[in-house]
Amino acid sequence: MLDGSKETIYALSTPAGRGGVAVVRVSGPDAKMSLPVLGISDVPKPRVATRAALKRAADDTPIDDALVLSFPGPASFTGEDVIEFHLHGGMAIIDAVQAILGDCPGFRLAQAGEFTRRAFWNGKIDLVEAEGLVDLIEAETEAQRIQALRQLKGSLSALYNGWQKQLADQLALVELGLDFSDEGDVEEADSGLDRQMMETILQEMQTHLNDGRRGEIVRNGIKVAIVGAPNVGKSSLLNALAGRDAAIVSDVAGTTRDRVDVHLNLGGQALVLTDTAGLRDSEDVIEQEGIRRSLSAASEADIVLLMGEYGSDDGIPAIDTAGAEPIVVWNKADLSPVQTSGGSCSRPGISISARTGDGISALEEALTNLVRSLALQSEAPALTRARHREAVHSAVARMEEAMREPDAVLLAEHLRSAVAALGRIIGKVDVEDLLDRIFRDFCIGK
Repeated sequence: MLDGSKETIYALSTPAGRGGVAVVRVSGPDAKMSLPVLGISDVPKPRVATRAALKRAADDTPIDDALVLSFPGPASFTGEDVIEFHLHGGMAIIDAVQAILGDCPGFRLAQAGEFTRRAFWNGKIDLVEAEGLVDLIEAETEAQRIQALRQLKGSLSALYNGWQKQLADQLALVELGLDFSDEGDVEEADSGLDRQMMETILQEMQTHLNDGRRGEIVRNGIKVAIVGAPNVGKSSLLNALAGRDAAIVSDVAGTTRDRVDVHLNLGGQALVLTDTAGLRDSEDVIEQEGIRRSLSAASEADIVLLMGEYGSDDGIPAIDTAGAEPIVVWNKADLSPVQTSGGSCSRPGISISARTGDGISALEEALTNLVRSLALQSEAPALTRARHREAVHSAVARMEEAMREPDAVLLAEHLRSAVAALGRIIGKVDVEDLLDRIFRDFCIGK
């Protein structure tokens, strides 16, 4: 438990600013002391909203007509005594309540993520579930909400816990053999090791890793780069897909010098759409840097929209898409007297006019289908963070070494490292250096 848990913390748990309702949360050993200083003589029944006239107890100055809830520990979010004040959302009311709480001995304003950090230290949630909570708060699309909720409810934690327990059992058998190898009770140092089970766990982990990054794609958004020669309408296409003027549009070639990122919700999936500088030979140092960034955006993208001018046989840039899914787009179809849905005969694609909007719906449909295939939902829990992937990679490497190791002492050490790697994900071992990095993403009142 944190030393800070001896202190009682408070904070605004709803977004700052005016609103219909504001919630001030108090957690800690003296949480109930927040009631009398705000003019409330009796502790409300647990988990029952109770109407109360808040006032400054020192001089009976009225503050607000509010609802108050009590959550006695350990049956609370933090595992400690928790009091919540549901106020009218005016800043004067919020400031008055927090000023009174700040004057209480042993009370202090909570740090970012401290309520959730206390929930972790009190065994209410593990680190993976805490990350699911912040993902749920920040979810902007249906896919992100579903994935975050599954993680918060423990689907990913159950997977890692299961692997860790199975490996810990195998480690116990090996260590048992080492402990009794001189007494003749165990014939061989690793005689109890279930190698078939080890192979099964190893295969499950490798399948988990080789998931096409679908969990990370859903969480971070699918990256889509628009790439093409100058003045083919890349910025116009970005504006058409975004539904607003996000990028400057001009007939002057080379107007876009730097990448422009726009976040979209396409078919319930998060999308990061990037407009890039036109690709061409240039002596301009600034334009050269823009072109370098364009190629970098293409190499980082999950999908690349290769854009050319309708009817041109050489309008699509010859670049390495680095494994990204390409979609060929032929723009300015409205300027050609003869039109086909496939655009240039040299390379099939989708014909559009970013200026008139013709063909945009067909492009959105193709893009939506490709986005959904990349972020295909599965019943199996998905990796959502780089630190998870790194730890599972480490566990796999250690298990592979253990499977090859003839010496029982070294075999046990490899298994011990694999167990520790999985433990770091869920927060069972060696986590102090992870806490600040994880909880800094939370708001103050969470």
